[in-house]
Amino acid sequence: MSKTKDFSIPKEVSHVTDKLESAGFEAYLVGGCVRDLLHGKKPKDWDVTTNATPDQILPLFEHAFYENDFGTVGVVNESCEDKTLEVIEVTTYRLEAAYSDSRHPDAVTFSSKLEDDLKRRDFTINAIAYGISQNKIVDPFNGQIDISKEILRAVGNPLERFKEDALRILRAVRFMAELHFEIEEETKKAIEEAAPALANIAKERIRDEFIRILESNNPMNALIKAHELGVLEYITRKLEEGIGIEQNQAHKYDVWEHNLRSLQHAVDKKWNIIIRLAALFHDIGKPRARKWSDEKKDWTFHGHEVIGARMAERILADLKFPKKTIEDVTKLVRWHMFFSDTEKITLSAVRRLLRNVGHENVWHLMDLRACDRIGTGRPKENPYRFRKYKAMIEEVLEDPINVTMLKINGSDLISLLGIEPGPKIGHILHALLEETLEDPSKNTKEFLEKRAQQLNRMDIDELKKLGDQGRIKKEKTEEENIAKIHRKYWVD
Repeated sequence: MSKTKDFSIPKEVSHVTDKLESAGFEAYLVGGCVRDLLHGKKPKDWDVTTNATPDQILPLFEHAFYENDFGTVGVVNESCEDKTLEVIEVTTYRLEAAYSDSRHPDAVTFSSKLEDDLKRRDFTINAIAYGISQNKIVDPFNGQIDISKEILRAVGNPLERFKEDALRILRAVRFMAELHFEIEEETKKAIEEAAPALANIAKERIRDEFIRILESNNPMNALIKAHELGVLEYITRKLEEGIGIEQNQAHKYDVWEHNLRSLQHAVDKKWNIIIRLAALFHDIGKPRARKWSDEKKDWTFHGHEVIGARMAERILADLKFPKKTIEDVTKLVRWHMFFSDTEKITLSAVRRLLRNVGHENVWHLMDLRACDRIGTGRPKENPYRFRKYKAMIEEVLEDPINVTMLKINGSDLISLLGIEPGPKIGHILHALLEETLEDPSKNTKEFLEKRAQQLNRMDIDELKKLGDQGRIKKEKTEEENIAKIHRKYWVD
């Protein structure tokens, strides 16, 4: 044991350890939360380990549950604003037997010794315990030294640790991405030897680690390391098809590095997991579409977006991603090659793109195009032509300014006024539109019905004049809105 500086421990956590110790049990913080505290970071969750069994833990807390076979009790802090403190997991010290399936221990045996619990953990940086009341660290495997040196080292025999649970291999890659640590040599060799055991791991567990790698700040280097260690193929080997695949003159990097750099840009911009997945997979079809053009004296990749969309869909389905995620990512990959020359396209072409990807995905598609540009080695993600295209999207997305905005329609007027369909209906609607553009609060059925009855009593020429004023007002308002959009994107 060693004494350490005082950490700032939330009362919701110290309340749990105090309760256990008051009842005569040991209680320590353990695992990732201790690692994060020592590394100067705010823990994402809080885990407590104790020599109390679940049957002894449950009566101590008013709101607690035990729904597993691994000795973990969840202590619930109700009405807690901080999501990381909503549930504190309390686990009994345990020893684990062999893992015959490389996934789950064949048996879990409770222990009375903290050291027994620490020696079964994956990496030294996670095999550290902290006693709050004593302000003491228990660190039998020198995890603090590894934290200070930013090294990832397995506890004990690394090959045994990975054979126990092969998912620890992916966790090593994920910790590299999250913590920016390097993997120690013996641990690295064990990962290379044990990597085939990942074939036995449930796809859902692989998916969850993959997501956490992509949600880290440094997935590019982590995926490169995963490839070097022979691990990436157990997420998807299709990404590796791009290694060494030279592109055309517009690209500085091969397909593999281009996809990774596109992903990293999405991360640097803090864009969501949908954009990150799409950026990683957007050109995955290029190796299969690549053909040499004697005419251009260069490589071509015609149809790679169609091939890539099918590949991305199969990869994500294999990893058990949610259906909506698969649909959104596949759409972005399929349509990422949209033609964006604003000198040649029309608003109708932009409307067709909107129909293809959906209103909810169109801005994600613009972000993907930015990732694609940076991934080629180009310095600008948002050149003039691209800004102009965004302005055109916003124009198309604008609700059209027309009589359909009114809380009354032609059929309502025919019924209300007892008149036949004809030009008079249009004049009244446009006159009403002008008034509501001046004062949107007037766009109520009650006001419009009353005003329509007044307009109906006017001379047809006078009514036509009011209707024409409404059309002019509509056109002026549309022009003003478009001008605002263009100023927003710094385009003419």
